[in-house]
Amino acid sequence: MANVTDLQSKYSKLAQEYSKLRAQNQVLKKAVVDEQTASCSLKDELKQKEQSLRKVEQEMDSLSFRNQQLTKRVELLQEELLLSESKSKKSDSPSQVSLQTQNVFDEDLQKKIQENERLHIQFHEADEQFRRQEAQLRVRLDQLEKESEQHQAVVDALNRKYTDAIEKLQNDKALLEVRDTFTCWKPIVFISRAAQQQLRKYQSEVSSQLKHSSSVIQEKVPFNDTQLSDYNSLNVPLHNRRHQLKARDVAAQALGFVQSLVSALLNLHSYTEQRVHIYPLDSSIEAISPVNLKFSQYLHENASYLRPLEEDLLQLHHSITEDSITALETLVKLQDFSRSFSSYSSFLQKILPYQLQSLEEDCEASLCTAALASKNRQLQKDMKKLTAVFQKLKSYVALLALPSECVTLISANAVFTQMSACLHGLHDAATELSQHYSQKASLEQGLPTVTQKLCTTNECLLSSLASLTNSCGKVQSESVPYREALANRHVLTSSTESREGLMQQVAQSQEKISRLEQEKEHWLLEAQLGQVRLQKEIQRIAQLEAQITTGHPPETHSAADGPDPMCADAPEPLQDTSVIGMLTITPCSESAADQESREHLIKHHYMSRVSEITAQLQMCDSKAVHFHAECRAVAKRLAMAEKSRETLTEELKLAHQNITRLQDELSTTKRSYEDQLSMMSDHLCSMNDTLSKQRDEIDSLKLASKVRPPRKCIISIL
Repeated sequence: MANVTDLQSKYSKLAQEYSKLRAQNQVLKKAVVDEQTASCSLKDELKQKEQSLRKVEQEMDSLSFRNQQLTKRVELLQEELLLSESKSKKSDSPSQVSLQTQNVFDEDLQKKIQENERLHIQFHEADEQFRRQEAQLRVRLDQLEKESEQHQAVVDALNRKYTDAIEKLQNDKALLEVRDTFTCWKPIVFISRAAQQQLRKYQSEVSSQLKHSSSVIQEKVPFNDTQLSDYNSLNVPLHNRRHQLKARDVAAQALGFVQSLVSALLNLHSYTEQRVHIYPLDSSIEAISPVNLKFSQYLHENASYLRPLEEDLLQLHHSITEDSITALETLVKLQDFSRSFSSYSSFLQKILPYQLQSLEEDCEASLCTAALASKNRQLQKDMKKLTAVFQKLKSYVALLALPSECVTLISANAVFTQMSACLHGLHDAATELSQHYSQKASLEQGLPTVTQKLCTTNECLLSSLASLTNSCGKVQSESVPYREALANRHVLTSSTESREGLMQQVAQSQEKISRLEQEKEHWLLEAQLGQVRLQKEIQRIAQLEAQITTGHPPETHSAADGPDPMCADAPEPLQDTSVIGMLTITPCSESAADQESREHLIKHHYMSRVSEITAQLQMCDSKAVHFHAECRAVAKRLAMAEKSRETLTEELKLAHQNITRLQDELSTTKRSYEDQLSMMSDHLCSMNDTLSKQRDEIDSLKLASKVRPPRKCIISIL
């Protein structure tokens, strides 16, 4: 215990020393910071003094240049004075006026000389003062840097000392904690031993109960087939084909609803993107705002979020077959649909702020009326409501797509009930959105600056909203009364029972139609044969009449004239049925020539039919090849058009970026030119002033030189 108290006292002393050193460290840090700020201020002051020195040097250069000009001017004036003196010596006596002007000139020259000397003296004094201040500041800066280095060394030493002290204190603290825990472990050890004894007791009781239960099961249960894999393989799950058909029908209906919904949403996002580029600013004339530009870029990606919805649900519909067992736990494709729906809901959340800001920009337009602004506010509320409904639907679809152990039948029914209510809310939100946008479009149509492009885009948006409302309204099935549903069921049952009879009637009707077609071909052939016989009989009668008129006896009936009409005991005709038609063969004692002519006619008929069918087949083949080639060409054109559209879109984006960059460069260049022009104009004004002053001085000096008596001037240039 004494050691523990000593350690605690040492620990408290170390803590007190640490707090003192920490306070001293804070003071030293503050002093170092103050010295650093002072050195920074002195550096700034030094920079200002250097700037003032440069300014004074520039003034000195200008004064020296001015002094040189004045010196040259004085020399010229002295030369003129000498010339005037030489001229005045020749003259008899100077006039009184020239003496007065010469005196004035001498006074002005003396003033200029005195002013020049005064300026030189001031310049030298300012230069000496600046140098003294610069030397003082440099000495002060060196002192401060040395003090800062000393303070930094002290701070580093203190930090090292503090770190050593902190490490020592931490080690002491760890030792104290170990000792404290060792002193506290004794009751814990006793408690753990008692718990281990109770655990052994409970284990012995459970093992005895397990042995008793296993013995009872072995003695009392005569037959248990769950332990044999051969018997377990015979446990075939129930398969209800009617349930499968119903599930497939429901999936097909859901697929149709989702396809119509996806189509409507695609049109809505695309036409919204088109409207953003038209109103309130036309992107073809001037650049749109950054919010609308970002909004249009996000809207351009809508197909990448909507198309997977349709594709995943189509895969889900294909996975439901009559041979499989359909339940929520077997619908693996439902998870893919849930992920796609979640991504689209996140897409709506992402574009919602930009959509609201875009509507705010519509309200801030110059021609926006109060009624139009109120409609924009209503549209903002509608868009928020629509996005919230999609968020709820995402949650319900995600619940249905959870694994089977997480979703029971009761919870699934509750989820479907809530989803139905949410779908009704979706229809209400789409209806309100369509109504408010229709009112907004009618108000915008009355604006004086409305364009045909905006009107067309608004009409397309209204049609897409109408299709969205219709597709959302398909989930609202009308209820049917019980008696009417029972009667419809009886009718459906009776019609199902008579389905086989109707199928048999259809088959019989098809056979009858084929038989009638064959008979039609037969009678067409018989008509042709009868026409040929009629022509032969007409020819034979004409020949007989000609023979009778000429007096020749009629010839006996030859075999070439056709069959004998008086042929008795004629057998029954025979029928030959083929794919082309049906031919009736009437056996009779015909001549060989008549038979050959008949065979020739039949052959001619069949050949003509074959040639017609071959021509039709060739025509169909050629049309099919032509259509196939056209389809391939159109597909290639479509691919090329898509590629060109993408390239043109990228080029258009680059062109817009270049335009904005060039506009910025033009504005900056214009501002810089304006600043330079203003500076040059000021400089020109000052130069004009100085030139005018110099001209005045030169004129005054000329006048003075004309009237001043000859005198030599000496100018000292410093």
